[in-house]
Amino acid sequence: MVAGLALMMAMALMAQAPAPAGKKPLTFHGKVESVSADGITVNGEKVEGWMDAMTMKYKVDDPKVLKTVKPGDKITATVYEGDMSLHKVQVDGKSGK
Repeated sequence: MVAGLALMMAMALMAQAPAPAGKKPLTFHGKVESVSADGITVNGEKVEGWMDAMTMKYKVDDPKVLKTVKPGDKITATVYEGDMSLHKVQVDGKSGK
């Protein structure tokens, strides 16, 4: 439990940092499941070289995103290896579901 809490705190600190210098930007696609004051939960597709497909809560680089995205929105964002936040989030449309 302590290790899990430490991991969550480390992820929160990383998410508050600006885009990592020298890290390769990768394209992230997913469907927004929920929006809260501290991030968005996204059912994300696999990002080659970064993460398998999974549903996870992410911090965002711009708090305005939390007021514009809605559950069901399909999004595209930029991610950086080792950084668990979404950058430059754009809404691509509503899910067909």
